[in-house]
Amino acid sequence: MSQRRISLTVANVAAIAVVAAAVAFSRSSPVPAGAHARSEGAFEAQEQREATAQRLAALEQAVTAGRFGDHEPLQSSPAPEWTGEQVMDVDTNDWEPATAADPNAPYVYLVTTRYGEPKPCSGNCPIPHIALEISGDGGRTWSEGRPLCACKGSGQFDPIIEVVPDTGHVYALWMNGFNVVFQKSVDHGETWTDPVPTWGNVSWNDKPVLATSDDGGDVYVSWNGPTGGDPWLAQSHDFGATWTQSKLVNSRRYFFAFDAEVLPNGTAVFSESSLTYTGPAAAAEGSVSHHAFISRDEGDSWQNVVIDRVELGVPCTTDGCYDDFYDSHNAVSADADGDLVYLYDGAVTEGGPRRIFARRSNDEGQSWSGPVVLSVTAENATAPAVEATGDDDVRAWYYQTNGDPHRWNVWYRSSTNGGRTWSSPLLLSDADSGADYKHAAGFEEVYGDYGEIAITSEGTTFATWGEGFSWNGPGGTWFNLGR
Repeated sequence: MSQRRISLTVANVAAIAVVAAAVAFSRSSPVPAGAHARSEGAFEAQEQREATAQRLAALEQAVTAGRFGDHEPLQSSPAPEWTGEQVMDVDTNDWEPATAADPNAPYVYLVTTRYGEPKPCSGNCPIPHIALEISGDGGRTWSEGRPLCACKGSGQFDPIIEVVPDTGHVYALWMNGFNVVFQKSVDHGETWTDPVPTWGNVSWNDKPVLATSDDGGDVYVSWNGPTGGDPWLAQSHDFGATWTQSKLVNSRRYFFAFDAEVLPNGTAVFSESSLTYTGPAAAAEGSVSHHAFISRDEGDSWQNVVIDRVELGVPCTTDGCYDDFYDSHNAVSADADGDLVYLYDGAVTEGGPRRIFARRSNDEGQSWSGPVVLSVTAENATAPAVEATGDDDVRAWYYQTNGDPHRWNVWYRSSTNGGRTWSSPLLLSDADSGADYKHAAGFEEVYGDYGEIAITSEGTTFATWGEGFSWNGPGGTWFNLGR
């Protein structure tokens, strides 16, 4: 969940044939820890290196110009029941944060992709590396950030973190170059296992997402792989020790996984999007499909449900950005009863502003309600995050413009009836200073494809996201905490 759309060269793409289809797969042989898959994707790896070089160059230019770092006091005007927006570390160039909270203890965890920090460890930390931040008091104070893994590699990207509800163990997932690895901690993030490969014989993987059963024994990971971005599912049924892999769809569409949930009864649900890259210079064109991949038999078979199709919206134009950066995001969560809420973005008319839509399901994703629009329809909105708990308690945030295509804010809404109706929007990105990309009207650019939301053991909401000058950056990880 870093360089989300590095690998975009896809040809001969066609539309999805069915709206909902059930497809069964056989599990392949387990992959032992330490197994090494063959490395392919030289073109994608080169694009990844070039994107990193661009981001580091933008950071150097901003530092040299005195536009980045700890030089401006942060002032915020918190919404009622919120503590106010803060930056995790004003001196680090952080991209695409993920977070998770322990439901039974005051621990909150955050991982982010960190660029350009001088020698963060005595080992072999690459650029960028995954930085881990830990709070032991529900998100009020934080440890000094440290590398999740001092591992050799061409760069670490796309971090995801989850807490096992029954045990408090912490599971993490990230990309080492174009290989997705899994780690876990049984001591609240103090120490971690060595990375375990999830990919088997799949030659390269990108854009991973992670979900676990309540006891941590069943672990599901989705990433896209070779043959033009087809969605794959890696799964472990021994607490992440060994993994099997299967392709979910054979298609000519490119898939992106964004969120996942395992319901209390073991049903696994992934929210993913798909689109085609058949336009000039392999640009995105056509409609975006938002999918739910659902398994009710511990990963033996998966149902592909297309929840909605939307249009590509107004393109991103800031430094380094590609046209469809704001397109094809979604998120899914379930409350304690297993009732699902699915959020997604998309335009109603081609090239128009995107909206944030919410749908719900009370039958494990077999049927879905009509869409509820959460964002202001005249503004451009993107990249929602959602978390549910208790009975029909749903909390969400999303990015939205503020009358200017390059002034963004983060807005929060909640629901007490499972997503049927929603509270009025509250501004979470309430600081108008603290960085040169912050202004009274908002910040200059969404920094990364996603952020996340978590609910602490105290019942408060912790939300985190990225803000920056442009797609190239630099920027930072910001957060707000409910009271």
